[in-house]
Amino acid sequence: AIYPKVRDALLTLQREFRQNPGLVADGRDMASRIFTDAVLKVYLTASVQARAERRYKQLIAKGISARMDVLLQDLQERDARDINRGTAPLQRVEGAYLLDTSDLSVDQAVTQVLNWYAKLHH
Repeated sequence: AIYPKVRDALLTLQREFRQNPGLVADGRDMASRIFTDAVLKVYLTASVQARAERRYKQLIAKGISARMDVLLQDLQERDARDINRGTAPLQRVEGAYLLDTSDLSVDQAVTQVLNWYAKLHH
């Protein structure tokens, strides 16, 4: 949410989703604002080109027309907005593992996260 009051109103609700045995949460401020005490924090990223290509394929598969140049511009604008916002800016928090999925499959990314989790519990 762009608006701080909306973000604050959602904070408690989002935290209530966490129950045993745990929760996998995905979002641009999950580790920095919502679940700051998470056992495992992963900063998941990919190049803007890779993200645009993935989004393009998703839209086309759904029968929705799309243009790569528009998708690229939208993603670049969103990234800039999120990095520079005053409340909960997009950032990699201290202690978060960096996972660049630009050249990884979903299975490869999941395997890496599971490996990091296993290391924390041994």
